Amino acid sequence: MDHIFEVPDKTGRKIHLSKERWTHIRKKHPEIENPEYIQETLEKPDKITNIHSDQTVYYFWKYHKNRSESDKFLLVVVKYLNEHGYVLSAYYEDQKVFEFFI
Repeated sequence: MDHIFEVPDKTGRKIHLSKERWTHIRKKHPEIENPEYIQETLEKPDKITNIHSDQTVYYFWKYHKNRSESDKFLLVVVKYLNEHGYVLSAYYEDQKVFEFFI
C-alpha cells in the first residue's frame, strides 16, 4: 500500500493518508512538518464539522499551541467513499476560521 498511516475515526471507519497526499501537503503547506500531527488530529480531534455541500467531506480540527509562529488549529480535510476515508489536505487555520466553522 502507498499509505503513510491508517487510523480509525471516532465511528470506527478507517482513514488513511497516502504518500501522494502527504507530498501534496508538504509542498503546499510546508509548516506541517510531520504526518504524526495529522494522525493525532484524526485520532483525537477537538472538533469534527461537516458544513460542506458535499456530505462526504468532514473537517477534523485540533488546537496546537505554539506549533508555528502563533497558536493555530490544524485542519485536516477528509473525504469518505464507501465508508473509508482519505485525507484530502491539511493546513493550519487561526481561531477566527475555527469559530466560523463551529
